[in-house]
Amino acid sequence: MLITQSLPFSSDQIKQLAEQFEVYIKTVIDIDKKVCSAGMDRHFEGEQVLLQQGSEQRNLWGGGIDLETKEIDFNSFINIRPRDNNTKNEIQSEEIKKKYKELTEYFFKEIL
Repeated sequence: MLITQSLPFSSDQIKQLAEQFEVYIKTVIDIDKKVCSAGMDRHFEGEQVLLQQGSEQRNLWGGGIDLETKEIDFNSFINIRPRDNNTKNEIQSEEIKKKYKELTEYFFKEIL
């Protein structure tokens, strides 16, 4: 189940988001507008929702959260954007990584 919002996810919503992979939730976050799309099968699905809602590509970054270890990762094919100085799956900018981590902690504060 894909949910997109600017407020933290509730415990019930997190359970719904976890239905896709059970122990992992994929996320795409607009680090400028502070909106998170989560629970998709593939990151591009959340990316498309955010683009349709007016987000700019340069502000969208993908990753996820491991529900067992509570680790946040910064890996997604949508992150490969040489024009934005990101040539790998991993978010390469420490500044963007920091914003992404802080926003993930905000959206998933029920479990982190």
